[in-house]
Amino acid sequence: MLQLADAGKRFGPKLLFEHANWLITAGERTALVGANGTGKSTILKALAGLDSLDYGGLQRTRGMSIGYLPQDGLSLSGRTVFDECLSVFEELRSIEQELESLSTSLSELDPESSAYAAAAERYSNLGARFHAHDGYALDAQVGSVLTGLGFSKEDWARRTEEFSGGWQMRIALAKLLLQKPNLLLLDEPTNHLDLETRNWLEEYLRTYPNGFILISHDRYFLDVTVNKIVEIWNKGLHFYSGNYEKYLQQKDERRTQLEAAYRRQREHIEHLETFINRFRYQATKAKQVQSRIKELEKIERIEIPQEEQAIHFTFPQPPPSGRTVVEVSDLSKSYGEKQVLDKVSFTIERGDRIALVGANGAGKSTLIRMLSAQEGPTSGVLRLGHNVLPDYFAQDQYKVLDPAARMLDDIGRIAPRVPEADLRGLLGCFLFSGDDVFKPLGVLSGGERNRYALARILVSPANFLLLDEPTNHLDLRAKDVLLDAVNKFTGTVIFVSHDRYFIDRLATRVLEVEGGHVHVYPGNYEDYLWRKQGGDAAVAAQTVASAAPVDVPPATTDSVPATEKDKEKVRRLNPIRLRQMQERLAFVEEEIPRIEAFKKKFRSESFADTEQSLGNFVSVEETERLTRLLDSLREQHDSLTAEWEELMLQLEEQQVST
Repeated sequence: MLQLADAGKRFGPKLLFEHANWLITAGERTALVGANGTGKSTILKALAGLDSLDYGGLQRTRGMSIGYLPQDGLSLSGRTVFDECLSVFEELRSIEQELESLSTSLSELDPESSAYAAAAERYSNLGARFHAHDGYALDAQVGSVLTGLGFSKEDWARRTEEFSGGWQMRIALAKLLLQKPNLLLLDEPTNHLDLETRNWLEEYLRTYPNGFILISHDRYFLDVTVNKIVEIWNKGLHFYSGNYEKYLQQKDERRTQLEAAYRRQREHIEHLETFINRFRYQATKAKQVQSRIKELEKIERIEIPQEEQAIHFTFPQPPPSGRTVVEVSDLSKSYGEKQVLDKVSFTIERGDRIALVGANGAGKSTLIRMLSAQEGPTSGVLRLGHNVLPDYFAQDQYKVLDPAARMLDDIGRIAPRVPEADLRGLLGCFLFSGDDVFKPLGVLSGGERNRYALARILVSPANFLLLDEPTNHLDLRAKDVLLDAVNKFTGTVIFVSHDRYFIDRLATRVLEVEGGHVHVYPGNYEDYLWRKQGGDAAVAAQTVASAAPVDVPPATTDSVPATEKDKEKVRRLNPIRLRQMQERLAFVEEEIPRIEAFKKKFRSESFADTEQSLGNFVSVEETERLTRLLDSLREQHDSLTAEWEELMLQLEEQQVST
């Protein structure tokens, strides 16, 4: 459909890409990836005809249609949401109007006249065309897409200008999906979507009849929607088959091969240079020397571009809290007549990593604000545990920053013991490099200030983190840094995120907010979905339903019930959950000796010697402090030991079952 031929583009003095060749076919299902600033959005705009190329050309099949969704900046007004979406069917609607007019004419004309025959033929042709394009179901198509993208029926009649920027982008996306162009170009389509809407869009793109190219920082979304990756790397386009996970594997293999080829070439060049330098001035070797000089000049040198330095940032570990971090009992919250939460009860234990999920407007942000004491409940009890120090990251966290403060100075004040090089490395992960770190916070955009606010939390965390949409405005590299840091964090975390990969790798429990209630599910998002769909019972029922009927002999007293056997067959941990448990086990095995060593600083030998150690009286306050500390450490030790035993048991069962 579309072809880039020897294409190149500059941005000022910087060369983004050159000699780019790309044949885009009708069934294209491709993700465009690369580091920030390499030109991903520029290529999409060039393919859409909205930006020009400095070199090469772009060839397009005549008559093909292209739909382009930018990251942001669209503003719609003047119509209701439903009418705005119907506007993409202007041609079909004009056909519908003409059909109505022809129908009236046919009822009035003489059936024997030539005018009647002409009108009947026109009506037949237009009717066939209208039917072929499913013109009789336009309203149903619009309603289906709007519902999938999270618009309620009440929203359909609202005017588009009443909606915020994120919802405006959803309307623009709805129009593109309804148009069904030959090629969809989507720049960060998941930026403004919640989990349920992302799941719907994933399914929609799986069955999309035409091609699409997209840019996204959502790994899971890429894994389930595309079958090809195009990477902008080293100022060129590099092609990989498969989804994002396979791309990462293939990229490592290619890098290894390139480094091996580079080493072989260097050895060959050094051999040629040694020969030339050794025999340059010997007349008997002049011919061989000239031959090798020509060979050396013809060699096309292999270059290995410098990779972005991997940053591994670790939280400064906070003081331990008590075993129970939060206890919620009969908690309710309402705004006027609107009941958001109704008699909610649950407990958060130390070390939990809890994902809050639910539809937009269900009350996730309300709940997390109450847990952080930003809002109070209408009724009920919310009690923080012993030595719990909460810290809250809001979606609009940037509003609490000092606009006059320079970025590096501000983060340095709250982390005076962290070396400046480490702080600059952390800021680099969140897309602040070079002179950006000296900018006043007031000149940053809302997204940039949110990214900075998240980096700021990382250098001085409390022992209970409450994160509302921490993955917004982060690219894949920054998400990896955040994920790695939180996984190593010894405190407790509760978070809201619309990134499936982030939730699956981090969550140990899921709290679903739905209909004013909170439902608790153990495990990550995959486990949550599995249980929502019925878990073992659903799988067993499906197995029974699909099995052919056979004669079964009567069961003996020694036999195992069929349902138990089915349960043994289907009880498998998904790979992400299994890896998460293995990582948690390794952490617990390291943490138990650390806590035991910490105890020994305050006691002579072991638990039994507590009273003897505290017998050396210094002051009442010091005795109370040591007692509280030892109680807290004992709780941690017991909790971790119990968790270690449970993890070992589950992993042993998994090994036996596999």
